[in-house]
Amino acid sequence: MQKSDNLIFDAEHIWHPYSSVTMPSPTHEVSSAQGVRLTLADGREIIDGMSSWWSAIHGYNHPRLNQAAKQQIDNMSHVMFGGLTHSPAIELARKLISITAEPLQKVFFADSGSVSVEVAIKMAIQYWFAQGKTDKRRLLTIRNGYHGDTFGAMSVSDPDNGMHYLFENVLAKHIFAPAPDCQRDEDWQPEDIAVFKQLIIANHQHLAAVILEPLVQGAGGMRFYCPEYLRQVRVLCDEYDVLLILDEIATGFGRTGTLFAYEQAGICPDILCLGKALTGGYLSLAATLCSVKVATGISADGSGVLMHGPTFMANPLACRIACESLDVLLESNWKQQVQDIEEQLLTELLLYKTRSLVKEVRVKGAIGVVELNEELSEHMSWLPMYIVEQGVWIRPFRNLIYIMPPYIINSKDLSQLTRAMGKIIEALTKKVA
Repeated sequence: MQKSDNLIFDAEHIWHPYSSVTMPSPTHEVSSAQGVRLTLADGREIIDGMSSWWSAIHGYNHPRLNQAAKQQIDNMSHVMFGGLTHSPAIELARKLISITAEPLQKVFFADSGSVSVEVAIKMAIQYWFAQGKTDKRRLLTIRNGYHGDTFGAMSVSDPDNGMHYLFENVLAKHIFAPAPDCQRDEDWQPEDIAVFKQLIIANHQHLAAVILEPLVQGAGGMRFYCPEYLRQVRVLCDEYDVLLILDEIATGFGRTGTLFAYEQAGICPDILCLGKALTGGYLSLAATLCSVKVATGISADGSGVLMHGPTFMANPLACRIACESLDVLLESNWKQQVQDIEEQLLTELLLYKTRSLVKEVRVKGAIGVVELNEELSEHMSWLPMYIVEQGVWIRPFRNLIYIMPPYIINSKDLSQLTRAMGKIIEALTKKVA
């Protein structure tokens, strides 16, 4: 198919995520979107299995979110948050406090998930600094994690298997425990937490916080682990006086079957990072919530202001849409929708478990993962085009084919996505044979 002028210009001048400008990855021009479908500039329609990197949980062009955006933009699209405030931010903070764990009473708005992680790290370090414990400035985390592409976030993402190994020598040095292997509480053994426990005992005098993605490790490998691991981490953090940061940027707002993944472990973090689905995929917005203990502790020395202030912090347009998105979510039957997606994914993806190229099939909530024995990097010259030919949008990475569809997807469209995953496996099998 001949490239349009737009795609030619794009390939010559625009840098896309995780891509080379000299050998650009194939791209597809989207002209509009509605529900779970993207309409390409050439007229083809494809079903979005990615929720636009896990954010568009209500699908596209939602009438209530559109209306909220139109009303707010006629009022004001932006105003600085330094020394000023506005009702969209106040309303959103009220909503977030009401749906998260009771100790989380303070809200700091940021403009992206990565920045919310940076803020969380700053909160933790400043908290201990204000207590006079200036040696507590390192973090403990687990391998296979991913927390964002800014420098603080990169420093707590997997240093070897992640995307940031090139920056190893310029990143802050933190401490990494093995990624947990226990996928179910029924399989829990005390040795599952043994190395993590040793590390927190040996280093707690220098640890400001533990940071984890609860239950689901996202872009670091789409790995799932059991709630008991999270419970044990909370106990150890309390015992050894270390703060707990939970990064729910990918898992928040229902994706794993509960509103927040930490609920499945029955715990509460000291600091919570939210983003992605917060605005239903309309605008970039994130929030870092913390306990009163952390917030007041930062000011314990009398001059402890939190040293962060993004230009677009608490953008009124984004906040108003986020308020409406939360209302849409909470008024919907989201829990049943996610459960239905999970059951269908289990039924349809487990059919591929016996394929020779398949290492493992994993499903949790509205997340379906097929892990392969083969890395996909050498196939990315043809694979994106092949996927679109199946009438779907799926973006594999490393050795993973996965989907995180909008909650509103119906069973027929979901089946088209899972069938496409099977066709991808078949096509790859022929290529590597």
